[in-house]
Amino acid sequence: MSAAPAVTPAITPIRARKAGFLRDLLSVARRAVRSISRDMETLIPALLIPVFMFAVTVGALQDFAENIPGLDYRAFQLPVAVMFAVTGISRAITVVTDIQTGYFARLVITPVNRLALLLGLMVADFVLIVALTVPVVIMGYVVGVRFETGLPGILAFMLIAGFWGLIFSGFPYAIALKTGNVAAVNMSFMLFFPFLFMTTLFIPQEQMSPWLSRVADYNPVTYILAAERSLISEGWNLVALRDGIISALAVGILSLGLALAALKGRATRK
Repeated sequence: MSAAPAVTPAITPIRARKAGFLRDLLSVARRAVRSISRDMETLIPALLIPVFMFAVTVGALQDFAENIPGLDYRAFQLPVAVMFAVTGISRAITVVTDIQTGYFARLVITPVNRLALLLGLMVADFVLIVALTVPVVIMGYVVGVRFETGLPGILAFMLIAGFWGLIFSGFPYAIALKTGNVAAVNMSFMLFFPFLFMTTLFIPQEQMSPWLSRVADYNPVTYILAAERSLISEGWNLVALRDGIISALAVGILSLGLALAALKGRATRK
């Protein structure tokens, strides 16, 4: 009597299980936060440039500004210094490095949530951006700038600046994901110059020439600066705060839309 043939058990393929969006988000954010300490060469200019611009601008125009009734020029320029500090700060260079080393290509074939890849980096960016506002606020306090809204106003000032920095970071991420090129990402800060220099950078809008004042009317940074300045000089101006937040959101629709589209293209390209 012949022996029955051995039955080979079926082998079930092992598949990686998705960890969930929140866990993926926190994992990406933790890695990005840990990498901040290794990129001090990008943080030092983010602090030195605002201090330099504040000192030069106030030093050059303080006497002129005294001819404008009711204008405290140091308080007027503090939000500009904050904008210089927080705009363009992102982990986009890290994304380029991951693309060039092949790490990003390996990452997107895992079950990690694609949206978490971008938003996790932006969570780390927000932490860093808000931290960068602290030295600028301290500098303002040292030179005599006081907030009419007190400590809650200072916190609101920092959060609005952080929100703008987060919104603007969509542009360098879009460029990083689309090109995978460090030079292109470094040039993304140039996008900010039309935003800032065609607005109430040096003088109030009523002192500007008619054509530049008209351009400033359509510049979202005009309203963000007005919201920040209102917290220092006016108190809780809810209209100014509302307009500033809406303006930042309008830019965010464009910047984050471009970043998500570039992420989708990069993920499908592998």
